[in-house]
Amino acid sequence: MIAIDLKGKTAMVCGSTAGIGKAIAENMAKAGANIVLCARNEEKLKTQLKVLEKLGEGEHKYVVADFQDNVSVSAAAILAADKYKPDILVNNTGGPPPGKAHEAKCMEYVDAFSLHLINNHIMATALVPYMKKQKWGRIINIISTSVKVPLDNLGVSNTIRGAVGNWSKTMANELGQFGITVNNLLPGATATERLTGIIENKAKKANVSKSEIEKEMLSEIPAGRFGSPDELGAAACFLASDLAAYINGTNLVVDGGRTPVL
Repeated sequence: MIAIDLKGKTAMVCGSTAGIGKAIAENMAKAGANIVLCARNEEKLKTQLKVLEKLGEGEHKYVVADFQDNVSVSAAAILAADKYKPDILVNNTGGPPPGKAHEAKCMEYVDAFSLHLINNHIMATALVPYMKKQKWGRIINIISTSVKVPLDNLGVSNTIRGAVGNWSKTMANELGQFGITVNNLLPGATATERLTGIIENKAKKANVSKSEIEKEMLSEIPAGRFGSPDELGAAACFLASDLAAYINGTNLVVDGGRTPVL
């Protein structure tokens, strides 16, 4: 059996106190990486730090960043780059609210662009110099299957996720020569608090039970179930490892087979 070993690596994981980001941080800690947690709630960061300390032998830290504020994100990125020198970056933050593209206000697009693409770029540009110096680095962006096929009623998200996907591929083309890979994880329906909220909102809007919405969503997934956050964590660990050194500029779909091949 091939084991994923991240010992000696330092991973900065954004949005790491809940959901997919939390699972990625925990899986990377189990694989031996030092983790730099990054989120806006310091108390939750402290709690999660204690969790990580029980999972692996790495040394774990945290930085506070409010992803609604680019200045806050920049300060956190610079602090992490100077003090902890991450050579793995996981860009991850919650998606824009649902709604139709043609009904969205212009500022919804502007805000989402800032929240996702600009923050991703701030993080990457702060950490890339050290990665280039080491001639090794990993940037993993948690995006959405909408990069492949737009999802209904997610007009702003579909648009911005596509922009992040193209930014990522461009970065991969530019940084590959330095031993740095840039890849995207595209989660499908994953059992997180966010999915619970989506199901509740759909049920309320359609005036049906949550179980009916769940049944409808599951019918579209060949695997017949929702994904586990740990399955995304395992995929991220693989992309961060030397096993994936020749995988660059790609979109790894983790969705139980739901997304069609075009």
